[in-house]
Amino acid sequence: MPDTIAELIAQMTLEEKAGLCSGADFWHTKAVGRLNVPSMMVSDGPHGLRTQQEGGGVNDSIQAVCFPAGCAAAASFDTELLRREGETIGEEARAVGLGVVLGPAINIKRSPLCGRNFEYYSEDPCLAGELSAAFVQGVQSRGVGTSPKHFAANNQEYRRMTSSSNMTERTLREIYLPAFEKTVKEARPWTVMSSYNRINGTYVGESRTLLTDILRGEWGFDGFVMSDWGAVSDRVAALAAGLDLEMPASDGVNDQKIVAAVRAGTLPEAVLDKAVARVLNIVLRWADLARAPRPALDLARDHETAIRLGAQCAVLLQNRGALPIQPGQKVAYIGGFAATPRYQGGGSSHVNPYRVDSALDAAAARGRTVNYVEGFPADRDQREEAEFLKAVEAAEHADVAVIFAGLPDSFESEGYDRKHMCLPDSQNNLIARVAAVQKNTVVVLHTGSPVECPWADEVNAVLCMYLGGEGVGTAADALLYGDAEPSGRLPETWPLRLEDTPCYLDFPGDGHTAEYREGVYVGYRWYDARRMAVRWPFGHGLSYTGFVYKAAALSADTLTEDGTVTVTVTVRNTGARPGSEVVQLYIADETGTAGRPPKELRHFAKVWLEPGAETQVRFTLTARDLSYYDEKLGDWYAAPGAYTVLVGHSSRNIPTRLPLQFVTDRRRPFTVDENTPMGDLLQDERTAPVMQAVLQRFAGAMGDNGGGENAAITAEASRQMMDAMPLRAMTSFGGAQAAAALPGLLAALRAALPEKKDRE
Repeated sequence: MPDTIAELIAQMTLEEKAGLCSGADFWHTKAVGRLNVPSMMVSDGPHGLRTQQEGGGVNDSIQAVCFPAGCAAAASFDTELLRREGETIGEEARAVGLGVVLGPAINIKRSPLCGRNFEYYSEDPCLAGELSAAFVQGVQSRGVGTSPKHFAANNQEYRRMTSSSNMTERTLREIYLPAFEKTVKEARPWTVMSSYNRINGTYVGESRTLLTDILRGEWGFDGFVMSDWGAVSDRVAALAAGLDLEMPASDGVNDQKIVAAVRAGTLPEAVLDKAVARVLNIVLRWADLARAPRPALDLARDHETAIRLGAQCAVLLQNRGALPIQPGQKVAYIGGFAATPRYQGGGSSHVNPYRVDSALDAAAARGRTVNYVEGFPADRDQREEAEFLKAVEAAEHADVAVIFAGLPDSFESEGYDRKHMCLPDSQNNLIARVAAVQKNTVVVLHTGSPVECPWADEVNAVLCMYLGGEGVGTAADALLYGDAEPSGRLPETWPLRLEDTPCYLDFPGDGHTAEYREGVYVGYRWYDARRMAVRWPFGHGLSYTGFVYKAAALSADTLTEDGTVTVTVTVRNTGARPGSEVVQLYIADETGTAGRPPKELRHFAKVWLEPGAETQVRFTLTARDLSYYDEKLGDWYAAPGAYTVLVGHSSRNIPTRLPLQFVTDRRRPFTVDENTPMGDLLQDERTAPVMQAVLQRFAGAMGDNGGGENAAITAEASRQMMDAMPLRAMTSFGGAQAAAALPGLLAALRAALPEKKDRE
C-alpha cells in the first residue's frame, strides 16, 4: 500500500475516486480492494446503536442499549453525563465494528412541534454546543468517529428535503450555527452530516459558504462532510461546494456524473482529489484503530448505565409536597405508561433495546405496594368510562395517585411534525378527574417535547422523564420514592399554549419556504423579551433539597477586547438531602444596542453537594460572551459600555446580578453622508462633539425656541425631531449659512471616523 494518501490517490482511476464519494450500500463506504482500502460501516446512534443486521433489511437492527434521547440528555445540563453516554455508545460501536456513529443531533428547537425534537438538545445554542462537544469527545475517545447533524437549520420535518429555511445572516450565525461551531472547534468530529433543506434558497449540500468557507475555513474542520440520506440534489455542484460523501449508494448514477464533469473540464480533478483525501483520511484512521482487539459487548452493564443516566435527566417541574413518596403510603399507579413506558422516538434513531424497564415492574422488584389501574392506554387516545371510574376510585382510596402520561409513539416521530401541543384528550380528562378527588396527584410525563398542561395548577407534582431510555421505569421509580435526587433542568421553555410560541404564524411554512421572522428571538429570548407568562421557563427544575447563592464577584469590573474576567459564586446546599444544582450564567446587554434579547445563556455548571456543603463555581468571560453577530462587520461584535452578568437557577430565577463594563476601540462601520440622522451622530462619542458644536452655533436657525409652555413645539418634540433629522435638513431649516457649513461639517465628521478604527 502507498505510504501517503496522496500517493494512494495517484494510483486510483478516475472511476475509483468518484466511487469513494458515494456509499457502497445503505450503511457502508466503498472499498478499493486492489489498493487495500477497506469499507467502513456507519450507523445511526444519537442515543444508541441502530446497526443493521448482516443480511437484514434497513429496519432490522441488532440489539443495543437505548440511552436517554437528546431531549432527556440535554435536560441533565451535565457535560460529564453526555461524555459518559458517548463513551458507552462508543464502546458498543467498537464492539460491533462500526466506524462512525451518526450523531449527535443538535439542531435548535425552533418550535415545539418539530417531529424530531426528541432527538435534538435545546432551544439554546450554548447548551446544545457544550453538550454536543462532550458527547463527541466521549464517542471518539473509544476510537469511533461521530457525525454531528444536521448541518444546518433543519428545524422541521415537513417538506424537509426541499423547503428553504429563510433567515438573516445574524440569525443563522447566532442561533443555528454556534452548536456546530463549538463541537467542531472543541471536539474535532471525524465527519459532519449536511442537512436536507435549503437555506435562503440554496441547498445546504451545495453551499460553498457553509461547507467550505465557514465549516472548514473559519472553524478548521478537517474531516469529511457526508450527506443526509438522499439529500443530494446536484452531485457535481455539491462536490464543488465541499460535500465529500453522498449517502447512501446511488448505484453509480452520481459517480458517473462526477466522472463526466471531470472529463468535460467543468469539475477540476483537484477538487475530487481533495474530497477523496478527506474520506480516505478518516477511513484509514478508523482501519488503523480497528486493528486493536474489540471490547466485549456488555449490554447488561450498559443497561445499568442507562438507568443511572435516565435518573439524572429527569426534571421535577412542580412539587407541593407529594414527592418523594413516603414509606407506608398507599399508592395508586394510573395510566398505560406505567406498564408500557415511552422511552424513545420513532424514525432513524429507533433502537432495538436490550431490555425495557417499566415503573410497574420496578416497583414490584423493590417490594413496593402499588394498586395499578390502566385508565388509558399508552399507544392511543382512548377513553372508556368504566376504566376512568376505576382509576378515580383507586385515587380516592390512596394516599398518593401517580398518573403516568405522555405522547403515544404516533404523536411524534421523524418524518412529520406535530399539529398541536396537546396530550391525548383522554389523558387530560382523567388527570383532571383524579386531581379533583386526590390532593396528592403526581403526573409523570413521557414526552419528547413540551405539551400543554391545562391541569398543572390542579395537581400536586409533575415529574418529566422526557424520553429517558430503556431504563426509564427504574429511574422513575427511584425518583418517585427518593432513592435518587431529581437534578434535571428544562433545555427548552414550556409555554402555556402553542399560540404563544415565537414562530407560531410561520411554522412550518407554505411547503416551499419557512420564514424565520422571529430572528434571534427563539425560545426564552422571545418569552423574556415579551415578558410573557410561561408554564415553566428555560433552565427550570426543582430538587428535593434547596440551594442559595452567595459571595458572587467579578475578578475585574472591566473587560477588554482581548482580556478575560473571572466570575465566581458560592453555592450552598441548605437542605437535609444531597442534590445537584445547575448554575446558569446569562449576559444582558445594557448598551442600548438594538435587537438584543434581554439575556442569553453563556455558561453553566452542574455541582453536587451534600447537605450543608458549599462550593465555589468559576466561569471565565471573554468578549465573545458579550457579542452578537454584526452583519456589517461580518464578525462578532460587542458594543462598548455596560453589561450585566446574571447568575441564577433559570432564565426567570436570577438572584445574582453583577455590573460589567466593556472597553474596546472597535466600532461598527459608520458611513456619514447627507442622509445620516443627527441622532446617530450625537450618540457616537467620536462624532458627538462635532455635532454639538454645530447645533449650538445654529440653535436659533434650526428652530430651538426653548420649548416653553406656550411653544408650538415642546422641548421633547424638538429633541425627537432633531434625533431623526438628516444632515441635509440643515439646508431646509438652517438657511443659507447652515447650508454653506454642511460640506465642512461632513468633512469634520468623516475625519472623526478614521477608516482604520472602523476596520479593527
